[in-house]
Amino acid sequence: MKRLACLAIALMGIPAAWAGEVHVAVASNFTGPMQKLAAEFEKDTGHKAVLSFGATGKFYAQISNGAPFEFLLAADDETPARLEQEGRAVPGTRFTYAIGRLVLWSAEPGYVDARGDVLKTGDFQHLAIANPKTAPYGAAAVAVLKNLKRYDAVEPKLVQGENIAQTQQFVSTGNAQLGFIALSQVTVNGRIASGSGWIVPANLHAPIRQDALVLAKGRANPAATALASYLKSDKARGIIRAYGYEL
Repeated sequence: MKRLACLAIALMGIPAAWAGEVHVAVASNFTGPMQKLAAEFEKDTGHKAVLSFGATGKFYAQISNGAPFEFLLAADDETPARLEQEGRAVPGTRFTYAIGRLVLWSAEPGYVDARGDVLKTGDFQHLAIANPKTAPYGAAAVAVLKNLKRYDAVEPKLVQGENIAQTQQFVSTGNAQLGFIALSQVTVNGRIASGSGWIVPANLHAPIRQDALVLAKGRANPAATALASYLKSDKARGIIRAYGYEL
């Protein structure tokens, strides 16, 4: 009987021993879906994803300076490729987990028309974009304005968020009448849930290909490898698609 009790206690400890946690740097545009994915990941695998959100450019600087991140979900494909080339990531683990879409959005219903003509009328005081030097969605917004030949006209009205999350905050609080943000930030089941928006045609900017990879500090962490596999699963892809991303 005593042996059976000891065996039962040992078996109860096995899942806990297998389960671990992974420290993940996540691009701000992917906040909503990653929070959902992290919950499902823990439920399905027992592993916990500890999430930090911010601008991809700032994460690159932090990782280069030794930050303890083990996994990166970037807002572009260039940063992960650079980290891989520099030996700061596990070779062969890089993959595209989503292709982002840009939307010109206002918290006010009817403010942004279906073709984005509000950019031509100039009927706004402030237009918010993410910092194009550190946030790929900000760089995409600049490309759109230049392709529409509106950049010079609206440049005096631009206000920059440190990242795409702060950019959305500028618009949602009314500090900017409209702004370019990630479609995922205002999407529920593939539809804009509030306010008004123009989903920017993909041909007006370079594809926002978002890559992920296991960082060097996660090389020996099974939870990091498990997260990479989980993000490629049909369940995860369904969640990502529901937030307005292409795959």
